[in-house]
Amino acid sequence: MDDELDALRSNDTWELVECLTSIKLIGSKWVYSVKLKSDGSLDRYKARLVALGNCQEYGINYEETFAPVAKLTIVRILLALVASQDWILHQMDVKNDFLHGYLNEEVYMKPPPGLSLPKLGLVCKLKRSLYGLKQDPRAWFDKFHNTLHHLLFVQSKSDPSLFIRKTAKGGVFLLVYVDNILITGPDPEIIKELQAALHHSFHMKDLGSLTYFLGLEVHRSNKGIFLN
Repeated sequence: MDDELDALRSNDTWELVECLTSIKLIGSKWVYSVKLKSDGSLDRYKARLVALGNCQEYGINYEETFAPVAKLTIVRILLALVASQDWILHQMDVKNDFLHGYLNEEVYMKPPPGLSLPKLGLVCKLKRSLYGLKQDPRAWFDKFHNTLHHLLFVQSKSDPSLFIRKTAKGGVFLLVYVDNILITGPDPEIIKELQAALHHSFHMKDLGSLTYFLGLEVHRSNKGIFLN
């Protein structure tokens, strides 16, 4: 819980303001989970603060909510290209992914359990998105899309979760599914530049070569790529 609150503070997720009678407040709760590795062994314990988005009202504290997600067909096509062309394949994970998007609406939340307040009567005015908000997926994807646009990536028309950058050596492909990112292509130098830029813009975790994605176990050898 302390690590999560520290991440929220460092990300400037909210500011504390006086609670006015006209403010419509939403609540929050802590959700605890156990993260496992692809082999089923323990990875880490995780506590996540989740806003009670079920209390939001359309037109008051949320509007657009849609965000695209990667299609499994595109994942298989990319893996086929990686196997046939012998491309490198990296996987990255965005820590606290939904905390990176900025909110266009005014959302006020009751102080979560565990948060120390300098005085009574204060509430959290959210500046960035938080898990559980109805507009979270849209806010996060908009932020990620804008970042890739500045890095000269173009959004695919066939799958909006796929981004492509053409280079002298062919190009770089990036596929995003919520907080999971696949990066591949025949240009390792641009891939390294992309990874460095993503680390600079977001709290990223480099997972190395792809081993597990969307419920698929990925095994790579000199004979090709095997999915389980």
